[in-house]
Amino acid sequence: MSDSETMRPATAAEAPGSAPALPGAALEIASGYAFTGPALDLGALLWDGTCLPDAKIRIPLPMLNRHGLVAGATGTGKTKTLQLVAEQLSAHGVPVFLADVKGDLSGISAPGQPNDKVRGRAAEVHQEWTPAGFPAQFYALGGLGHGVPVRATVTSFGPVLLSKVLGLNQTQEQSLGLIFHYADTKGLELIDLKDLRAVVAFLTSDEGRAELKDIGGLSTATAGVILRSLTAFEAQGMAGFFGEPEFDTGEFLRTAEDGRGTVSVLELPAVQDKPQLFSTFLMWLLADLFHDLPEVGDADKPGLVFFFDEAHLLFDDASKAFLDSITRTVRLIRSKGVGVFFVTQTPKDVPSDVLAQLGNRVQHALRAFTPDDQKALKATVKTFPNSAYDLEELLTGLGTGEAVVTVLSEKGAPTPVAATRLRAPESLMGPVDPGALGGAVRASPLYGRYAQAVDGESAYEKLEAAKATGAKGPEEMKEQTRPTAAPKAGQEPSVVEQVVGSGMFKSLARSVGTQIGREITRSLFGTARRRR
Repeated sequence: MSDSETMRPATAAEAPGSAPALPGAALEIASGYAFTGPALDLGALLWDGTCLPDAKIRIPLPMLNRHGLVAGATGTGKTKTLQLVAEQLSAHGVPVFLADVKGDLSGISAPGQPNDKVRGRAAEVHQEWTPAGFPAQFYALGGLGHGVPVRATVTSFGPVLLSKVLGLNQTQEQSLGLIFHYADTKGLELIDLKDLRAVVAFLTSDEGRAELKDIGGLSTATAGVILRSLTAFEAQGMAGFFGEPEFDTGEFLRTAEDGRGTVSVLELPAVQDKPQLFSTFLMWLLADLFHDLPEVGDADKPGLVFFFDEAHLLFDDASKAFLDSITRTVRLIRSKGVGVFFVTQTPKDVPSDVLAQLGNRVQHALRAFTPDDQKALKATVKTFPNSAYDLEELLTGLGTGEAVVTVLSEKGAPTPVAATRLRAPESLMGPVDPGALGGAVRASPLYGRYAQAVDGESAYEKLEAAKATGAKGPEEMKEQTRPTAAPKAGQEPSVVEQVVGSGMFKSLARSVGTQIGREITRSLFGTARRRR
C-alpha cells in the first residue's frame, strides 16, 4: 500500500478516485478527521480556495463532552452551526440544551425548507440533505415568553450568582453570604425575593441586629445597598424568575420515544436587554446539573451537550471567585457526561483558564477593521495549533457558513486545523410560527407541572408570624410557643409548630436531601438543592 493510500480519509471510499487527487497538505489534514467510530459531520475541507467535498471534517461523538468553543463575528453563521451540531446530537440520542438569544432556534423542531441556497450548499459538500424536524421542548425564564416557565428559588440560586445579577461588589457579596448562612441555619427558606428582603430587613432591625454579631455582623449601609438592589431588580419585572415550582434541570436529559435526544430551547429574547441576568441564570442551570449528576467517566457519548450563547456576558466584570468557580465546574462536569460549548465572538472573551478546557473549536470569520480588531485577530491565531494555513488571512476571508475547525481525535489529540465549508441544517433555519410554538408548549407534559407559580410558606410568612406573636425572631418565637404536647393523630400542626421545633428540622432535612444537618449544603457557586 502506498503512502498516499494510507493517508486517505475513510470517507474517500464513497467517491472512488477523488481522494488521491487531493494536494499533499490537504490529504494530511483530511486524514486527521478519518475517524472509525460515530462522529458528527461538520462539512468539507477548504484548501486553496477550493471546497474538497470528499474530505469530510467531523467531530468524534465521545469527544463532545470535552467541551468546545464556537466563535465568530456577528452574521458569520454561528447560530446555524449550533443548529447543525444540535440536530446530529439529537439523531445520536444525545439531549441538547440551546440558549436562544435571538429567538430563531425554535425552527429546529420543524423540517427545513429547500431552496437554491440549501441545495447549492448540499451539492458543494456532498450532503444528502433531507428536511427533518427534531424533538424539542421550549422554555422561558420566569415565563417571559412562550415557553414553559423556568424558575429558581433564591435559596437554590445562592449568594454568589445572585450577587452577580444584582451587581454587588465583593464586600456586599460576602454580606449576602452571611444572610444566606443565617437563613439556612434558622430554617428560613428563601423562595422568592420578598423572602430575602424580609430576612435582610429583620437582621438590620432592633430585634434582629444581634443575630449576626457572632459571625461578623451586617452593616446598615451594606444592608441598604442590598435592599435597594433588590427593589430595583424587582422594579424591572425580574421577580418572576424566582419562586416555586422550581425547575428540575433533570428535564434537560430527556430523550424522545424514538430514541432521539430532546433539544431543550430556552427562549431569551424577552430578557436579551438584561444580559447579566440570563447569562448568570444559564450558569445556575449548569451548576445545578453539576450538583445532581453522578460520575460517569468517559462514556460512548455525552449525556447532555449544553450550548452557552453570548458567553462573554458571563465573564464581564466577574469576580475572581466567580471565575474560579466557572473553571472548576467546566473542568469537573466533563466526568458527569456533560459537554459545554461556549458561543461568543472571539476566544479572548473567554478567560484563559476556561479556554484551556475547551478541546473542540469552530471559529467563524473575524473582522479586522480597527486596531482592537487586529489585536483580537492576532490573539485568536495564537490559540490554534500550528497550521498549514495563513490563519490571519484565512480568518478574515471566510464566508458565511465557513469556519476554521480543530477538534479532539478519538485518541484525545488535537486534529489538524481545517478550513471548512459547513453543511446546511436540515431543520427550519428560522423561528416557527408563534401559534404553533404556543400550541407545542401547552401540549407539553411539563406545562402543567411548571406553568402556575405557587407562593407557599417561607421566610417572609415565618417572620411575619413571629411579629404577630411578639417574638423577636425565630429562636425566641420557638421558646415562647413550644407546644406542651404532640398534636393528636390526624391533627394538623399549627403555623408556629411548622416554623419551629421539628418543623424547622424537617424543612432543613428536605433542603439537604440525604444529609442531616443544620445548614443547607452549597456547591461551587453557593447554589443549594431543594426538594422539588
